[in-house]
Amino acid sequence: MRLLHTSDWHVGRSFHGASTLANLEAVLGELARIVTAERVDVVVVSGDIFDTGTPSAAAYAVLGNVLRDLHRTGVRIVLTSGNHDSAQRLGFLAEFTANAGVYVCTDPEALDVPIELADEYGPVLIYGIPYLEPALLRYRFPDADLRGQEKTMRFAMERIRADIATRPPARTVIAAHCFASGASGGDGERDITAGGIESVPLDVFDGVDYAALGHIHGRATLREHVRYSGAPLHYSFSEVNKPRGGWIVDLDGAGLSEVRWVDLPIPRPLAVLRGTLEEILADPAREGVREHWVAAILTDPVRPLDPMRRLQERFPFALTLEHAPETAIVDTSTSYATRVRERGDGEIIAGFLELVRDGVGPDAEERALIDDLIRAEQRRERQE
Repeated sequence: MRLLHTSDWHVGRSFHGASTLANLEAVLGELARIVTAERVDVVVVSGDIFDTGTPSAAAYAVLGNVLRDLHRTGVRIVLTSGNHDSAQRLGFLAEFTANAGVYVCTDPEALDVPIELADEYGPVLIYGIPYLEPALLRYRFPDADLRGQEKTMRFAMERIRADIATRPPARTVIAAHCFASGASGGDGERDITAGGIESVPLDVFDGVDYAALGHIHGRATLREHVRYSGAPLHYSFSEVNKPRGGWIVDLDGAGLSEVRWVDLPIPRPLAVLRGTLEEILADPAREGVREHWVAAILTDPVRPLDPMRRLQERFPFALTLEHAPETAIVDTSTSYATRVRERGDGEIIAGFLELVRDGVGPDAEERALIDDLIRAEQRRERQE
């Protein structure tokens, strides 16, 4: 049996304010081609199908289109809920979609009930483990020790191993959404440590042929049978140059036979440009990243005027800007308090807005509002 392991689709997620829906639909549309070309039997998506618990209509439409195209290939599909998903919304109609070979695993009480498939070597059991938050599970399992992610995942895997022990010999796969020991996170993955959740030791995943994990956005091999596939798109500039794709997992009669990587297309690569604003704008060698998503790190000693607008004139998909001067000019002759007093209230507020909004200062309407607020405060002070 051949599986394609993916995860963290995050349908509906924006990238520094830019929509990713069209790019994501194009990338996920390649899955049907890969499934056909590679003769995949099962596609596994290990959590964070959506980016939010309340997906938009457009996000539902993208997911529906992708699942429709995959279903037409004849492949079976297994999806689990992640920490970004609403298990209830994602699992709506799961009982009916299973009849079409689309298995949506969102019920923690059914995590030890496998999807039973078979090939010429016999049965293959796939256990879909939804995202497990200890604080929300304790009332379901009052006799279990569910303090922290390690104990919660151990509890889940003990139930799964107990179910495996009651069955004839079979090859087994689990799909789970968690942070496993040895995985390297990044700012593309949002924290899931609320409620005392921490990393899961790798021995938790002993006793199965393959553990298809989700949550980390970069691919990772923790053990031969324990892997992260990463996300299909880049969702952070920290992921620059990291490949996007999934794992092709082959099971033979003895268990795990081979795992190999398959690439997904990258519709708009990332580029991080460092230098002074004039260097970045004038360097002809940077013409090759004109259509990339761009993050700029400006090393000018003094923050340039209106830098984001100027960057976007050359790099229309510039999204973020950081001012990181290589040498800071510090006026030691006057104190910080003195230097601030030399600037008006409006200048200080405008400088703050430019700092926190990546070089974008107040527009005319905002300046008028700031002036009104300053005048109102001055009148209040005079009355006192």
